[in-house]
Amino acid sequence: MAERSTAAVDVADNSGDEPLTAKADQSTADGVAQNPERDTESDKAQGSGGIEETEKASPPELHSGHKLARRYRLEECVTRLDGFSSWRAVDEKLRRAVGVHILPADHSRARSVLAAARSSALLGDPRFVQVLDAVEENDLVYVVHEWLPDATELTALLAPGPLEVHDAYQMVSQIASAMAAAHREGLAHLRLNPNAVLRTSSGQWRIRGLAVNAALRGISSDTPQRTDTEAIGALLYAALTQRWPYESDAYGLSGLPKGVGLIAPDQVRAGVHRGLSELAMRALANDGATASRHESACTTPEELVKAIGEMPRIRPPEPAYTAPPEYQRTTYQQGTYGRPSPPGATQVLPTPPPPLQSRTGKALKWAVSALLIAALGLGSWQLADALMDQGNKSEDTKQTQTTDGNDKTGDKTKPVKTLAIQGAKEFVAKGDPQHPNDVDKTYDGDKSTYWRTSSFIGGPVLAPYKPGVGIVYDLGSVQDVSTAAIGLYYSGDHTTVKLYATNSLSPSSLDSMTQLGTVTTTGTSATVKVTKHVKSRYVLVWLTALPHADSDQYSDAGYKQAITDVKFTG
Repeated sequence: MAERSTAAVDVADNSGDEPLTAKADQSTADGVAQNPERDTESDKAQGSGGIEETEKASPPELHSGHKLARRYRLEECVTRLDGFSSWRAVDEKLRRAVGVHILPADHSRARSVLAAARSSALLGDPRFVQVLDAVEENDLVYVVHEWLPDATELTALLAPGPLEVHDAYQMVSQIASAMAAAHREGLAHLRLNPNAVLRTSSGQWRIRGLAVNAALRGISSDTPQRTDTEAIGALLYAALTQRWPYESDAYGLSGLPKGVGLIAPDQVRAGVHRGLSELAMRALANDGATASRHESACTTPEELVKAIGEMPRIRPPEPAYTAPPEYQRTTYQQGTYGRPSPPGATQVLPTPPPPLQSRTGKALKWAVSALLIAALGLGSWQLADALMDQGNKSEDTKQTQTTDGNDKTGDKTKPVKTLAIQGAKEFVAKGDPQHPNDVDKTYDGDKSTYWRTSSFIGGPVLAPYKPGVGIVYDLGSVQDVSTAAIGLYYSGDHTTVKLYATNSLSPSSLDSMTQLGTVTTTGTSATVKVTKHVKSRYVLVWLTALPHADSDQYSDAGYKQAITDVKFTG
């Protein structure tokens, strides 16, 4: 399922050492490069595939603001290399950012690029950055693909140091599984390097440039599965050691010392996970290395997936526990209140005052005793008198006393109060935000204003493309929420709303939240009753299914919804 307004990622990476952005001295203000880039990485640094000799075709005269198909407006040139260029652009029809590769129609690789793009688009696997369009028009061939502004390249992730063990395990597991699926459909990458691997804000790993990046550069291989498997091994090696497993430096990583050959990651860096170190060597054994402990080499992504499945699962690290502050004993002596005693010191208790032993003290004790006896006698007489009067009234009137309305033993109904909303923020679990600037319109008291979702092609359920969309509300203080009343813009089959308690206005993931309740409706309102009472300051209103609606003033037809107002009661 594809989202109509989803932005995404993929530009043609320019070299093994530089990120995928055009340098300031290489582009003018309109995005036309003055000093065209060159692909500097060698076959050895890449570790796979070769680069064919290519004809140099004149790049088309393009500039920022140029439109393709009266739809794609070019914004910024990010790569200009070997007769093709890559741009960040805007799809004006669907109002989203996209990436575009452009080359002349008479370029020697134009036909192969079109074929690779169309084959990649047919795969439709969300683990790969998707090809959205592949067109030959007006002497140009261009490939339109997703642009993911929230994703980070593995190159950037490795800049401060190697990945944590669990992150490296997740990376190799997801990348190997995705490439195994691609090879089952007859597709290879052949340029799988740290610039082609991305981690999204939700923690998912995605691959860009499947088949297309290699076609743009004329790269081919007689053993594509072996080439991609060795590339995955190199990625794992880099993730564990922050070193490139060849002698040449590449992708901002230092290579191995010259003359030592390919050594295991746990011999390069202390503390490397032994199982992942052996797995990297098994994938890299294709280049003449020997796997430790004599395990068989992995020559295909499918074999690598099987080897990962045979490993003990690596669990994420436990959250750090902060010990509570040490209990401080306090005294009520002047000058020491609230101050802890010094370590090792014995606390001296004050000596109680001596009893009243003097003549004045004895006289005072007798006086107090006499007053107590008199008070007890007077109280007993008044109590007896009151009981007698009450008995007489009961006999004369023979009336039954009624319970006062203010009797504490009477039933009480807990009052229902509306909880004030102090602020709100859109929560993005995966992909792009919807309309974060409109969240305050859901509690401004005006039902004609609203926060809206994007228009989705598939539905009503958003998963697996998106787990949902929604808003986190700040109630100002910890509250016991009982219901949430949500006003909706569209009716139809059907809207599903879930309520979660979370610990902040910007939670990390849905896994950290507690579900309070859920409801499914076909109307324009939804009331979620809390079934699990948890006190919380922050509450997430989460939409996981949307009805289908026709085109209107703000988006095309598709599965979509808008929230007009939200009220919480407690």
